[in-house]
Amino acid sequence: MNKEIAARIEQIAIELTKELSVVETLGELDSVQKIYNIFLEMDYYKENPNHIKFVDIVKDKLGRKSVLSILKGKKGNSKKTVLMIGHTDTVGISDYGSLKEYANRPYELTEKFKEIAPTLPEEVRKDLESGDYLFGRGIFDMKTGDAIIIALMEHISKNIEDFEGNLIYAAVCDEEGNSGGMLSVIPELVKIQEKEGFEYLALLDTDYMTSEFEGDENKYVYIGTVGKLMPSFYVVGKETHVGESFKGIDPNQIASSITNRINLNADFCDVAEGEVSLPPITLKQRDLKPEYSVQIAKTSTLFFNYATHCSTPDEVLVKMKDAATEAFQSTIDNLNIQYERFCKLSGREYKKLPWKARVLTYEELYTKVKSEMGNELNKRIEKVTEEMLKDESIDQRDFSLKLVEEVHSLWSDREPVVIVYYTPPYYPHIYIEGNVPKEKALLNAVADAVSTTKSDYKLVYKKFFPYISDLSYGAAPKDPKIIAALKNNMPGFGTKYDLPLEDMQKLDLPVLDIGPFGKDAHKFTERIEKKYSFEVAPQLVYKTIMNLLKNN
Repeated sequence: MNKEIAARIEQIAIELTKELSVVETLGELDSVQKIYNIFLEMDYYKENPNHIKFVDIVKDKLGRKSVLSILKGKKGNSKKTVLMIGHTDTVGISDYGSLKEYANRPYELTEKFKEIAPTLPEEVRKDLESGDYLFGRGIFDMKTGDAIIIALMEHISKNIEDFEGNLIYAAVCDEEGNSGGMLSVIPELVKIQEKEGFEYLALLDTDYMTSEFEGDENKYVYIGTVGKLMPSFYVVGKETHVGESFKGIDPNQIASSITNRINLNADFCDVAEGEVSLPPITLKQRDLKPEYSVQIAKTSTLFFNYATHCSTPDEVLVKMKDAATEAFQSTIDNLNIQYERFCKLSGREYKKLPWKARVLTYEELYTKVKSEMGNELNKRIEKVTEEMLKDESIDQRDFSLKLVEEVHSLWSDREPVVIVYYTPPYYPHIYIEGNVPKEKALLNAVADAVSTTKSDYKLVYKKFFPYISDLSYGAAPKDPKIIAALKNNMPGFGTKYDLPLEDMQKLDLPVLDIGPFGKDAHKFTERIEKKYSFEVAPQLVYKTIMNLLKNN
């Protein structure tokens, strides 16, 4: 990439970083407006102002929005189109402490870091002293990525008469939160496709890329993306007075056994073409007892972050149900061992405890309660849903949990049980196997871009962008069984939480990420390496785009 374009990318990256756009703050609006204004300065958009617009997040209390821009080549009448995305929000800046006022001013922050260099970790200090890095909140995650797309579109627009094909770029808000920006943009992309007759080829993100392990010198291009599910467990024990401990069963102990069985267990890693997803890890575990008393808790809850490369919601549900059953049984077995020991120590007669390991999916629980209540159950769920929707303090995760609690409370069976369900959000994985023409074309386009880009870096392309991102919404499973397993076991789906699944299925795009290189995303030492980010990554993006448009 020539020095002029590299300098322009750096300029735009700095401008965007200066717009403090912490997720779920009004700063997000300023960042989006800045991008909109940069586009309007281009001659192409002065002549075609209808090719750029805002897309509102529906019912957003802050009125946040994304920017959607279209660039139509004038050579020929090609309908071939590459979609591109980048998010405009960042995480917060409280971790910068006394340097908070410089957090979004990269040049000044980098100089300030030099003043405190002795206090910085060794790797950070070396990067700082090298002069190869720029520091700042969002410059790495991911405003340099946005700058790459904007600068390349600006460059292409200057010679639009010789450009064949089309580009669409969505600068989306709320990626660091609930992906409200991307979820609002997806239906718009479908509408544009239907209106213009565009042939969408791929969805390209320029989110950040970093080392995958200590000493890793590779620079990666990712084809496909990891997915995310949140398998959750509502654990019902049997309450008892602490003075009669063995007459009850503690839901916290069952929950802990579930954690012990699943947490960071490589049994639950997905392996595809030698690439391995991270094992599940707990995001929350707590009992649901509202007050202090000497009665043990009756219920508890926990949920996991579960990464996927190829496992689908129906498959993960079965795995989690089996794991919970094993964990529940191990709790009962351990209780019997301890109770027998206690009885021997106390000189009492030992009788096996009465507990049975029972695990149901939410769909199974719903079916059992529906058989007892009929349509009255649906009326109760609708009423509770309506009441909770009025309370903005109830987030998507608690919303699902409260619906599980409500349905269980209506069941005549009061014995211990574990209910397995899904908590929002859901990010589908997208696995690019090369079995269909669009996937083959993308694999070829990237392979050529990587092989023809000369640099001092070792360029490698891999399957699965390893971080949860908006790329997941470029497609969705089409098997009705998979979708049913998700919807029927995610309480609140379609009310508090929703996905444009049909539009995602219509897009059905292969996806990839080619991003700037840096380190320490979401840390106060967040930084980009300038040469790769401003010169090499843009070449890879440009070549991939051009390869896609000419080879399809």
